[in-house]
Amino acid sequence: MIRVLLVDDQQLIRAGLRMLCDAQTGMEVVGEAGDGRAAVELAARLLPDVIVMDLRMPGVDGITATSRIVAARPAARVLVLTTFGDDDHLYPALQAGACGFLLKDAPPEELLHGIRQAATGESPFSQDVLRRLVRRAVDARPEPRAGVAGLTAREQEVLVLVGEGLGNAEIAERMHIGVTTVKTHITALMTKTGSPNRVRLALLAHRV
Repeated sequence: MIRVLLVDDQQLIRAGLRMLCDAQTGMEVVGEAGDGRAAVELAARLLPDVIVMDLRMPGVDGITATSRIVAARPAARVLVLTTFGDDDHLYPALQAGACGFLLKDAPPEELLHGIRQAATGESPFSQDVLRRLVRRAVDARPEPRAGVAGLTAREQEVLVLVGEGLGNAEIAERMHIGVTTVKTHITALMTKTGSPNRVRLALLAHRV
């Protein structure tokens, strides 16, 4: 059972998310918070598997709340649910310890899949968010290009496609391999390069 904590200052959004999650087998909402302060308190008391976090909230915002939650419990999985207007908040939230980012207008199945990914230790990212993060980072902080030692030809090919912002299914289709094989390559890439998540891999792809 995946235990979910919902954090959003809009009650209507929380109600919709609760209905969506509670309707799933193996998933339940254990709590709701309307601001970051309440989120930190509930996260410490309920120990949810995944915290779905809004960024823009009055008082203690989502970035501060994420930082406090992860500082108290490093294993906490905070999945940010954001909007296109939150570009200035994405990098700080990632630095605060968020494990992934999804858009509020994402299809319900994408959100549910993202929660399940977060619960199993993966880093779910909307492809639109991932592309924007990489593009902004490359434009703002160009770095010298360098090779990555120890990668196989297949891993290098996967790395390039991750840098293009492709998801696992898109990479599998492009390379004519299975999605499970793609996941294996990405796990190996993270291990070999020391990249903690997909965003860091994507940034690395622009430097090799």
